[in-house]
Amino acid sequence: MFLLATPAALIAVLQLGRLHPDEVYQALEPAWFKVHGYGVLAWEWREGIRNWALPLVFAALLKVCDVIGLSDPRAYRAVLELPQLALHAWSLGAVYRFARRRLDDDRSALLATALFALCGLTLAFAGRTLGESISTSFLLVAFEAIDRPRPDSNLGDVRGGATAGLALGLGVVARYGSLVFVLAGLGSLAARRRWRALGGAVAAGAVVALGLAALDWATWGRPLHSLFAYVDFNLLSGRGAATFGADPPWHYSDAFFALTPPWLYAGLALAYRRERPRLSAPTIAALAYLVVVCATPHKESRFLYPAQQLWGMAAAPALVRWILERPAPKLRAALGAAALFSGLGMYLLPPPDLSDLRGDQFRAIVRAARDPGITGLLIVGDGLWGVGGFFYLGKNIPWTVADWPEDGTFQAAMRSPQVNRAVTIRSQGLQALQQAGFRIIGEEGRELILARGP
Repeated sequence: MFLLATPAALIAVLQLGRLHPDEVYQALEPAWFKVHGYGVLAWEWREGIRNWALPLVFAALLKVCDVIGLSDPRAYRAVLELPQLALHAWSLGAVYRFARRRLDDDRSALLATALFALCGLTLAFAGRTLGESISTSFLLVAFEAIDRPRPDSNLGDVRGGATAGLALGLGVVARYGSLVFVLAGLGSLAARRRWRALGGAVAAGAVVALGLAALDWATWGRPLHSLFAYVDFNLLSGRGAATFGADPPWHYSDAFFALTPPWLYAGLALAYRRERPRLSAPTIAALAYLVVVCATPHKESRFLYPAQQLWGMAAAPALVRWILERPAPKLRAALGAAALFSGLGMYLLPPPDLSDLRGDQFRAIVRAARDPGITGLLIVGDGLWGVGGFFYLGKNIPWTVADWPEDGTFQAAMRSPQVNRAVTIRSQGLQALQQAGFRIIGEEGRELILARGP
């Protein structure tokens, strides 16, 4: 499972960039702030609609890096990937156990897990420090436990329920939007009359809720403050839709088909046709979640990720079983390769809001910041939330962003002798930078690194 989890971790660490600003400003930058006392805190951290659980975990690892003198942003980003690698491996273990109950042998279950793990969507998201990425790993663990058949012992039933409740609770802590999965998971146990498992799930979930309440009390001054503030902002007050915009329910149609591998549809159809019950707990929960996010006014493509991962877990075993039942070895190999290739849609045709990961940009910023002669940095061609904050600078130096040479921040940077390095995205503002004395000293993909002075 660790071997299958490694590609997603390597992509996140070696590629850098981000799928969404939250990857930096809701996890990495607050952690940097906690350790070093400075950083860019997004508005959520002023209004208290986020909890500090995830940033504090990353802050502990950053503190260790600081103590041992690990100051390169790429190095300490790799250290922060270690717990996520372990979490992803745990979730892939859940996918394997889910598949093993439906397939005849370990090899078939491993093939189903590999199909899931090497899907483009999994590779793109699973190693990222997004709330969706971390929460979904916990959800996979939870719904595998919910899916388990009733064990012979009462203790085993309670233990399975406790695993589900713990994972559901941690999934909500990582991302409050996963609350709907708690209702779906507990409802599934109740519908199957798994009362001991339900009791274990509620008890374990209550422990997580108490921990969150204590954390919010210590950090925001009120138990569960961040949860209540999140619900008010996004659901009750309407401020979420007013701030970020509202879209119709069919907004996700293009993104859904761009992100969903074709093998998933075939696998779900085969599972419905051959398995009993026809719809597994992960399938039903993902469907309920999709209805909720389609009804929620504010929409982003990344919100689809939890549903698609649960559907992928449900679909992969049925598809692998069908492929392995084909009589000709060459046909089985061709079908398996086609299924694997069809999962790369995220990289072949991503939706617009996930199409620019800014990997070149982040690598250029890190490279410029590692220059011993840097005293200040200007990033041209992107806004504050598009870049990597102090986390990817790795030092407390003046820096600013500008879109065009006419911008006030650009003009102020040209007048400031401290700003002696610049990164320009797609050569934006290059001529104005050169007229102000900057010269090109490096290139990172499509981005240029410039310097002025000695």
